[in-house]
Amino acid sequence: MELIQETLQAIKLRLRPILMTSLAFIFGVLPLAFATGAGAIARSTIGWTVFGGMIAATSLAIFIVPVLFVTITRLAYGKKKLAALNQQADKTHENKK
Repeated sequence: MELIQETLQAIKLRLRPILMTSLAFIFGVLPLAFATGAGAIARSTIGWTVFGGMIAATSLAIFIVPVLFVTITRLAYGKKKLAALNQQADKTHENKK
């Protein structure tokens, strides 16, 4: 398989667990963000900071990490070595059938 196709397959596989984990944490922090009563300002500040940080981290994990993976892999291996690795992987995959 080609590098981009494999990366897209991995993205599809990992999207649901990333979103479920992140959204559970983000929704768990919302009561802290909307805190009232004694010490509400401190708790609200921490809640909104964590909320924003998780939104940013989730966005990075979904959009930036796969692009960096493809870019760094291409820079590290080059076209010739990637082609050789693809051929070797195809042969291995055919032998398993």
